[in-house]
Amino acid sequence: MLDAIERCLALSRRASTEQGEALAHTLATLQATLAEAHALMTPSVDADDRAVLELDLTGYVTAWSPGAGRMFGYTADEVLGRHVLFLYTPDNLGDEDGSIVELASELDGKVGVRADVRRRRKDGAVIWVRLHIFLRHDAGGEPSGMLVQLTAIDQALSASDKVNLHARIIEDSDQGVLITDANERIVSVNSSFTRITGYSQEESIGQTPDLLRSGVHSPEFRAKVRAAMRGAGPWRGEIVGKRKNGELFPQSVTISAVRDANGDVSHTFSLFSDISEHKDAEARMQRMANYDPLTGLPNLCLLTQLVGQALMETRRTKAHGAMLVVEITRVGAISDTLGADIGNALLCEIGRLFRQALREADVLARLDGHKFAVALFKIEKREHAGVVAQKLLAALASPIQVASHSLQVGGHIGITVYNDDAHDVPTLIRYADVAMGRAAQNIESGFLFYSEEMNLRAKEHLRIESELRQAIANDELCLYYQPKVSLRSGRIVGAEALLRWRHPERGLMAPGVFIPVAEESGLILDLGSWVLEQACRQIGVWREAGLDAIVPPIAINLSARQFDAGLPGRVAAVLERHGVQPEQLNLEITESLLVRGTEQVVDIMNRLVAMGMSLALDDFGTGYSSLAYLKKFPISTLKIDRSFVIGLPYEENDCAIARAIVTMAQQLRQEIVAEGVETPEQMRFLRELGCDQLQGYLFSPPVPAADFAAMLGEGRRLAFAS
Repeated sequence: MLDAIERCLALSRRASTEQGEALAHTLATLQATLAEAHALMTPSVDADDRAVLELDLTGYVTAWSPGAGRMFGYTADEVLGRHVLFLYTPDNLGDEDGSIVELASELDGKVGVRADVRRRRKDGAVIWVRLHIFLRHDAGGEPSGMLVQLTAIDQALSASDKVNLHARIIEDSDQGVLITDANERIVSVNSSFTRITGYSQEESIGQTPDLLRSGVHSPEFRAKVRAAMRGAGPWRGEIVGKRKNGELFPQSVTISAVRDANGDVSHTFSLFSDISEHKDAEARMQRMANYDPLTGLPNLCLLTQLVGQALMETRRTKAHGAMLVVEITRVGAISDTLGADIGNALLCEIGRLFRQALREADVLARLDGHKFAVALFKIEKREHAGVVAQKLLAALASPIQVASHSLQVGGHIGITVYNDDAHDVPTLIRYADVAMGRAAQNIESGFLFYSEEMNLRAKEHLRIESELRQAIANDELCLYYQPKVSLRSGRIVGAEALLRWRHPERGLMAPGVFIPVAEESGLILDLGSWVLEQACRQIGVWREAGLDAIVPPIAINLSARQFDAGLPGRVAAVLERHGVQPEQLNLEITESLLVRGTEQVVDIMNRLVAMGMSLALDDFGTGYSSLAYLKKFPISTLKIDRSFVIGLPYEENDCAIARAIVTMAQQLRQEIVAEGVETPEQMRFLRELGCDQLQGYLFSPPVPAADFAAMLGEGRRLAFAS
């Protein structure tokens, strides 16, 4: 090898004096000589006295020296073709940052990497070795594999000394140690195990770890722990155990398996610590930081965190939420008169009453003194926050029993809505507090919205809902009938029954005022049932008056809330009760219904059509106007919404939409009804398009039942002349 080095030095001196082709030739010779020297320096698997092995770039053994055989106890035939991981110990398989040390040279691009590692012999013994890794190259200079030289590192302790030391460490450890055999029977415990669990060594040996089982964990959790005991891999976590005296306690546990020479699990050891004090201290700190010490409710800190998270979510979903600040009146006077203990007990009872009045997802917090806050994380309509405010005030309406005292209090509530009024928690609370202050000065109501417009809307919503419930009971509702007229003959061929409210103070109210409130409050189900019943009753009255031959089919509107599996049965019962034939009643539905649960909706529609009823799609074009559902659903009539009719025949877009709807309906063999027709020009345009019927003030507004019957009796027709 010295000769090769001397030649390299000579070639280097010659290259420093040359140029051009001569320099290139000298450098090529120098590179070849260096490669020869490197080969002489690199250990070989043919050397008997050194432990050397070769790997390919993926870590599989391609060569194995006799010295490596003596170090690990394997012959070359036993290891060639195996992955180097078979030399790793089970407990350090994931060490070295999860990489294979023998592949480090390839990953780093370095040559001559060194590392001290633990490796396992064939007999199962674990030894420390020092690795020296060389990167092999092929003729083209590309990496082709690795040569690994291994040197045994002398242990500082003898085997017996190590066993004794480990035994002493285990016994004196502050952690509990539990060792089981392959059959999951306890074979050894240390003194800390006895101190923590209360079970002595004699009481534990031969038992299973179920001795400490608390019964609070799920089967899935226990399955993970048992898998670790059976060798699936180390497991770390927290377990609730049970002491000998029956007390449950939290413990931090690490479980690992020990394997024999054949790789089978021979033992499992568990290290655990009692973390009761840590958990208790953590819980106390958490409670002090986030909860009111008097009522146990969340405090301002926790409320701010929770609402802050909700604000981030609503910015993404565009949903609404609300913050309510509630001030309880007379608490100070009660405390001054009866003592602070009674005042504090009163606040706790008010917190309990408020909690009962709220949804589980709503957050009730105590701010300070006699102020509470309520966070409504999701409300369908902004006005619904006013409904919650009414519930809270109702909870304070009756006297509250505290000890032997019957105490009467009141409250004022301010409401802010996010993200309309504010976009951060402090501002929301401040605005709600301002609204609460105004509510305290308002003799009309106990709550106010921060926004005056919102406050008026909420009050109006609640007033209409309350009066509408009374209207149903007081027989203030009635049906008006708006004729549908044929654009071919001019004759009345149908009518739509429209709900009206004879309000005792406001007079006759159109459905646009109260139907949205009914939809939101759920009253629409009662109204829908009333309309169906009243329309069929009126058809029966006309029949008994001898008008059966001239009364056309009457259409009623169905809400999406009414459209459930029981609808066909309910309709059939009403028809039978009043002696009405199915073809005498048409049902009008809106587009919003068609995008809900298609299969179920189609089934309900088919059952109605099978009864002999016809279905019309109302306000076509204003919603989810998919042509796909026109093929799926048994709809016989399309109604062009008045918003497309109003611009006819002068608005180009309205004309194009009307023309497209009529053309499509003709292709699908569906009848077309145009709503809101008010001028002769609109009528002529629609008639020329081929529209079948019109409905609107050009012919007649909605009229009472008697007036509609009179129209039929006199044979009133639409005049086509200009």
